[in-house]
Amino acid sequence: MSVRIRRLFTSALMMVMVVALPLGESTAADYPHDTVTLVTHSKSGGGTDVFLREMVKHLGPHLGADLVVENVRGGSGAKAMAKLANSPADGSIFYGTTPTFINTSLLSKPEHTYKDLMGVTNVFLDPQIVYVKTDSPFTNMTEVVEAATADPGSVIFGVTTPGSLDRQVMEQFKALTGVSSPVVTHDGGGELLISVLNGTVSLGIGEIQELSAQLEANEVRIITTYTAERLDDFAEVPTAKEQGIDLVVNKFRGIAGPAGLPADITAKWEAAIQGVLSDDAFKTWYEAQSLVPFYMPNDEYNEFIDEFAEQQQAFFQEYGITK
Repeated sequence: MSVRIRRLFTSALMMVMVVALPLGESTAADYPHDTVTLVTHSKSGGGTDVFLREMVKHLGPHLGADLVVENVRGGSGAKAMAKLANSPADGSIFYGTTPTFINTSLLSKPEHTYKDLMGVTNVFLDPQIVYVKTDSPFTNMTEVVEAATADPGSVIFGVTTPGSLDRQVMEQFKALTGVSSPVVTHDGGGELLISVLNGTVSLGIGEIQELSAQLEANEVRIITTYTAERLDDFAEVPTAKEQGIDLVVNKFRGIAGPAGLPADITAKWEAAIQGVLSDDAFKTWYEAQSLVPFYMPNDEYNEFIDEFAEQQQAFFQEYGITK
């Protein structure tokens, strides 16, 4: 992570530690719309879908509006970005952002890209993990690398969409380890989970909230995390770095809207997101999912998005993904 992004994250973390004051009834009456739509490119059960649907249960009172989630599928986020780009910048519709909306913009050159949207605020960092079904022979990444080195076709890696961060992680993983095993993409985290459970792929890269029910039912288990330190709720699981793979991944989850959103709208969202991150009920949920709160206000989030896109473009060129 670059020095600037580290500084932004440090600043964001300090801001999250400040408990936001609850918003009063006048705020609810003042928001310009009774109902607000949150769009996701994720299919039902995918990481962004799960995150947004849980957050809207708690966010409404802080924003002063009812919120609904709409799944707009297709083109690894291209259709969702187009919907936002063609929607009015009046505070009625927003988009759940992840690195996918930047990667898709850079890799597939859609008609509308992340540049046609406006970052509103970042909410979380989402730890990336590697998981297998419970009866898998693999208990750690050392065994995975050894098996894939000996017989590349015997280990099949599963990721989500071609433009996803976990697909990028696989390129970095292959470069660091020399592994050349096949990588199978999926429409989303839900489809990837099914492929892991039915044995279509040997392991998957994903997020904990996509796996909560299966982890609780002991149907899958985590064999590593791409985090700087071990996760508190999975303290027994070593990081990739501890297993000799020098790879740390920071997946962001935030909110964007159509370009040109008025300052009063973004200000209300900034206050609402700070409020919901301090909401005890929501906090109980996101801590159980090992989501890390990383609030960034509007101006810092847009700077972060631009720098992240520059870094992604450099990565794609370095690894020969784009020219």
